[in-house]
Amino acid sequence: MKITIFCVGKIKEKFFADAIAEYAKRLSRYCTLEIVEVQDEKTPDGAGEAIEQKIKEKEGERLLSKFKDGCFVIALAIKGKKLTSEGMAEKIEEIRNKGIGHIGFVIGGSLGLSDAVLKKCDMQLSFSDMTFPHQLMRVILLEQIYRSYRIISGEPYHK
Repeated sequence: MKITIFCVGKIKEKFFADAIAEYAKRLSRYCTLEIVEVQDEKTPDGAGEAIEQKIKEKEGERLLSKFKDGCFVIALAIKGKKLTSEGMAEKIEEIRNKGIGHIGFVIGGSLGLSDAVLKKCDMQLSFSDMTFPHQLMRVILLEQIYRSYRIISGEPYHK
C-alpha cells in the first residue's frame, strides 16, 4: 500500500521534522510513504474573506495538480467524518480490500482547503472540532496511520 500525504507548506520546526521522520521510519514496515508539499500563500494581516478565498483557491490548485488517478483521497476537514483509531484502521483495510493500492491524505494550509479540493476528495475526515496547526496535524495524522497499521497487523498499541 502506498500512502501519500498532500500538504500545504513546509515544516520549519526541527521538533516537527524529527517526529515526522520517526513516524516515516516506523511506517516503512507497513507501507510506502510519500509526503508531497506544495507552496503556501502568505496571508496579509487583516485579509478579508475574498482574499482568503483566493489564497485557498491558489493552494487548492497546487494540491489538485499533485493528485494521481486511482488514489483514494481523504481530506482532513473539521466538518468531516469522525473515526476512532479502530475505525480508521477498518477504513484503510476497506480501501485496500477494494483493490485500491494508494491512499492520499490532504492537509490544507492555515486557512483550510478550497471547495474544489474538498469536492475532488473521496472522503472528508475530522480528527476533532478543534483547529490544529497544519504542521502539528501532519504529525498527528502520521501517528494515527501508524496506529492503524499496528491494529490491522494485530500488534499491540497504546490505548
